[in-house]
Amino acid sequence: MHEGQEKETKKRSDGCSSQNRDGSRIEKKDWTELEVVGSVRNLSPKLWTFTNLLALYLNDNKLTKLPPEISLLNRLQKLELSRNMLRNIPVELGDMLELRELHLNGNSLRQLPNELGRLFQLRVLGLKGNPLPVDFLSMVEETNGVDKLLGWLLANITVCPRPPDRPWNQLVPEPSKDGYNFTVMSYNILFEKYCTKQLYGYCPAWALRWDYRKAEILKEIVQYRPDIISLQEIGTDAFHSEFLPELMKNGYNGIFSPKSRAKTMPEEERGWVDGCAIFWHTAKFHLIKEHLVEFNQLAAAHAEGSEDMLNRVMLRDNIGIMALLESVDSPAKEKIVVTNAHIHWDPEFKDVKLIQVVMLMRELTRFMHEYAPGSLGKGKNGLTSHSNIPSIICADLNSLPDSGVMEFLNKSKISIDHPDFQDMSYAGFLSKYACNENGKKSNELSHLHQLKQAYAGNQMSFTNFTYHFTGKLDYIFYTSDSLLQLGELGAIPEEYFKKHKIIGFPHPHFPSDHMPLLVEFEFINKMSQPLRNGPSSQQSMFPR
Repeated sequence: MHEGQEKETKKRSDGCSSQNRDGSRIEKKDWTELEVVGSVRNLSPKLWTFTNLLALYLNDNKLTKLPPEISLLNRLQKLELSRNMLRNIPVELGDMLELRELHLNGNSLRQLPNELGRLFQLRVLGLKGNPLPVDFLSMVEETNGVDKLLGWLLANITVCPRPPDRPWNQLVPEPSKDGYNFTVMSYNILFEKYCTKQLYGYCPAWALRWDYRKAEILKEIVQYRPDIISLQEIGTDAFHSEFLPELMKNGYNGIFSPKSRAKTMPEEERGWVDGCAIFWHTAKFHLIKEHLVEFNQLAAAHAEGSEDMLNRVMLRDNIGIMALLESVDSPAKEKIVVTNAHIHWDPEFKDVKLIQVVMLMRELTRFMHEYAPGSLGKGKNGLTSHSNIPSIICADLNSLPDSGVMEFLNKSKISIDHPDFQDMSYAGFLSKYACNENGKKSNELSHLHQLKQAYAGNQMSFTNFTYHFTGKLDYIFYTSDSLLQLGELGAIPEEYFKKHKIIGFPHPHFPSDHMPLLVEFEFINKMSQPLRNGPSSQQSMFPR
């Protein structure tokens, strides 16, 4: 809304709307642009109620200060303040994260607040005609100068205090006295190649560097001391030259497989492919057998004439790995199958995600039948009644809690007409593997694992936190007839993020865009005796 129309509005008796040329009314609350001119020295507080504004023109006035309340206009993409009398700008301007253009030419600015560096989406920054340091002015004139200046400012912002320790939520107050307990961590550590300034411009460059993030991730793992670790997005070189050697110093061993594309690449390029790793503490477990799940190979083998299977599923080279582990310090020599998987990321490919998880569960069943015979038995509805060997699935499923992927895992079945298949031509695959307990054709896909989800409540509202997306993508499932969940690592209070204006990960205190999950389990032993006085529900058992 520009000057002429604004003056017309002020003349109207209702003071609430104006008209387009066609006579239609324009409500102030719907304005997206506003221009204020006329040697204005002070701004009315009513201006901060125009929260739908995308552009605000305050140029060619006599403003000597900019109120911090301007940050209430948090949808602004363009702010024009040129040719005023501003000597400084408020630090709150750094909270206007949607800004793409900020024009400050022809003022009296001698310095810029470091908080301005938080404007990671800013593309135009006008500073000419201000008595600013020459370095600032010359930097803006360079190629990508705005990014360079904002990066310098962002790097010099004082880092907020570290977060409080994540609380330990004890779910079973009296664990078994002679039960065999162990902890499992699942963590997408954000592959070095994906961690770019273009994607995470709100994080200082020094905190995006792999050397820094790697050290923080390893420190976090070692502090929590999990008995089993499942990592997604770990690079090939990082596993072999950094994580495995470092974790071996702390008593671990591990296995790793890169995404399938590594097989088609020259040796010198394979190190830049990420994949999945499983580590185990050697004082607790040893490896019996491992298994690689390549979804593109499975898609090719089970295409059943489906072009969508070939053109959508087979082209995604995500993988999963499985490890059959055996306890080393328990008389019962308990065994467990650990699965780690990273499912396709694109939200437009819900069908691919669901097909990949269906294939993952079929591979888990096949692996357990082959290497752990007798571990699956059919009960009612063809599902597991009692498994001799427990199973844990750690995964970045890239799927929200209300997705078809989660329905399939939680309910052990899903309709072949589920909307997440997106009407793609998977009829051959779906009909071949949709069977009931008698082996007859059915309209449902099912799996033979009685799974329960850790972190099933609302105590962990997100596992992936970026500026553009926040939600649950990471999960740990376990066979509830053979494992008892004792506790889990809780969330950092949301008040911490609000107080310190943390808008996404990575962050100096959070080295990945994902949060690690940590759960404690016990092998179910019906003869075990309860132990009184278990840890309190909010005891922090593991230092951050």
